Amino acid sequence: MFDREISFAVEGRDWPNRDASRFVEAAGIRWHVQTSGAGPCLLLLHGTGAATHSWRHLEPYLRRHFTVVALDFPGHGFTAAPPRALLTLPGMAAGIAELLRAIGVVPDLVAGHSAGAAVMIRMTLDGAIAPRGLVSLNGALIPFGGAATHLLAPLAKLLFLNPLVPRLFAWKAGESAAVDGLIRNTGSTIDAAGLELYSRLMRTTGHVDGALGMMGHWNLVPLQADLAAISAPVTLVAAAGDRAISPDVSREASRVIPGATLIELPDLGHLAHEEAPERIAAIIRDAAGSGG
Repeated sequence: MFDREISFAVEGRDWPNRDASRFVEAAGIRWHVQTSGAGPCLLLLHGTGAATHSWRHLEPYLRRHFTVVALDFPGHGFTAAPPRALLTLPGMAAGIAELLRAIGVVPDLVAGHSAGAAVMIRMTLDGAIAPRGLVSLNGALIPFGGAATHLLAPLAKLLFLNPLVPRLFAWKAGESAAVDGLIRNTGSTIDAAGLELYSRLMRTTGHVDGALGMMGHWNLVPLQADLAAISAPVTLVAAAGDRAISPDVSREASRVIPGATLIELPDLGHLAHEEAPERIAAIIRDAAGSGG
């Protein structure tokens, strides 16, 4: 019932911004990339378990001011399953850097949501990109702390290594109530169309496998140790209602990153950019202005 390989002709039949999609070979895999708009280049990096659809409401506001480049992470959405080396944070950062070189993209500004924020900062620290500004949207920038730090990654790795687990997750995702509950547990409320798109992805074992693999192979401790070395201007957006990543993560990062700007949103959750795209677009535009 659930195919390991997701199909752009089936699951992507009416994908948001589909006309902007293309597929590119880089770093040994086939990537799904969307490009739209005109102006300075803005790179968008989604979070774990999401894909380019996560930007569906935000992208129309941004393309008025930027050339917007969005991609699906390895093993997510319509980007192919990666070798394990690409599932680590440094590996994913290096793989995306190869993709950008392949398509000739040099980002002026980068906005990353959740795990995407960690990727953009790792890429910047490693010299793969040199943007004039970074915007972290509920960024997963430091370990969550407590027992969860030592338990969740090994557990995700074990689940990733069990070939039956992605099928079980995908089977459960066939129930709309299960996906609705998963999204609500992030502290966000999104529209029915968004829920259906998440359900569509999570009903495929390949996407579930990619998300579990990413979780199981990440280590944020080295990134946390390097945060003080960031020289690019960083805007940290923290939603008070985020149940997936505590706003304390962004608050702590703001104390470490030199000159960081912290913006707290009192009435939104983890998927703030899907709930209030116009407000997030304004923050991104302001960051672009601050960065010249």
